[in-house]
Amino acid sequence: MLDLRRIREDPDHVRARLAVRGKPDALALVDRALELDAERRAVIAKVDGMRARRNEVSPAVGRLKKAGRDADAEPLVREMAELKEHMASLEDERSRLERAVSDVLLEIPNLPEPAVPTGGEDANVVVRTVGQPRAFDFQPLPHWELAERLGLLDLPRAARVAGSGFPLYTGAGARLERALINFMIELHVREHGYTELAPPLLINADAARGTGHLPKFGEDMYHVTEDDLYLVPTAEIPVTNFFAGELLDADVLPRRFVAYTPCFRREAGAHGRDTRGLLRLHQFDKVELVRFERQEHGAAALDELTRHAEVVLERLGLHYRVLLLAGGDLGFANALTFDLEVWAPGVERWLEVSSCSLYNDYQARRANIRYRPAPGEKPEFAVTLNGSGLGLARTFAAVLETYQQADGSITVPSVLAAAMGTDRIAV
Repeated sequence: MLDLRRIREDPDHVRARLAVRGKPDALALVDRALELDAERRAVIAKVDGMRARRNEVSPAVGRLKKAGRDADAEPLVREMAELKEHMASLEDERSRLERAVSDVLLEIPNLPEPAVPTGGEDANVVVRTVGQPRAFDFQPLPHWELAERLGLLDLPRAARVAGSGFPLYTGAGARLERALINFMIELHVREHGYTELAPPLLINADAARGTGHLPKFGEDMYHVTEDDLYLVPTAEIPVTNFFAGELLDADVLPRRFVAYTPCFRREAGAHGRDTRGLLRLHQFDKVELVRFERQEHGAAALDELTRHAEVVLERLGLHYRVLLLAGGDLGFANALTFDLEVWAPGVERWLEVSSCSLYNDYQARRANIRYRPAPGEKPEFAVTLNGSGLGLARTFAAVLETYQQADGSITVPSVLAAAMGTDRIAV
């Protein structure tokens, strides 16, 4: 969440940065937070005044009683009793206002970095395009047709088990999915220096609030009501909460983690979109990169994290591009995001396979992740970053469509051939 003091001291700057998102509701929330904070501070001032009066009168009452002047002390005793009752009421009001301020702060999105363009999706900036699209001497097929012919997916049976949007990989398809996951994890651990985690697949509400997924995106998460737990929509949540509530020594940072999990999303606002194949799913695999950095290292860490995700695409020999997201397309908790999109020739579309994001101290403030810059120095909130390295479903689709052959077979990318035990998938 945003620092309330920052909002109070420079509200115009906060409003100006939020305006880049093009969402007037966010500006209204800033006004509401300031209004509630003013009420809270007024109550605190009243309580402080009453406490000062109590500290003044209480000794006087003692002196009067000690002198045997109970009658003179009685009005002061009644005043103190009324004061105590009034203070208790005001303390309850202060607690209510503090909760209200906190609730509003949870609804205010992160401030976009100065580099973020103003506008919606059409204002996203292509930072670079890498490689060339493959030239075909035949009409390339979409991945769902290739997968059906080769027995790599069985979506009808998956729908029978769980409904649409839940894939069932079969035979070489399941092996290819596993090979992709292992390739990504090994790359990030052995070459990029990440520590592998295998986190829980269920998370509590506090963890989801810590990353900004609650309360904003509650309707997109699968909720296990009996236990008040959520199926993990991304490994970002459990991994970012690795240090939740902790005060770290300076030498703990930076830390890099990589985790594979299946991810579960209801996609409540996306009914009817991209219903064929693997383009939009309720369950999908993802390898996630999460980093914890000192305040001054966030921007450089984002460039490095993005590069680590790009290496996966380059090793797979896929044509891709990097986009700088505009404010209107920026995630709720994100301060700056680079999207990686891979070209899928069968559907003739760019497919997002990673969002590499800087959060500054927004998530760390919500999850209370702090570090001490040096011994004896005042603690600061850490900087968090994350990005997919990569999302599997669309990467899987792009591999099939890019490496398809005229006879209907698939050439296996060289970095996966050993794990697959073959360099070709055929009927």
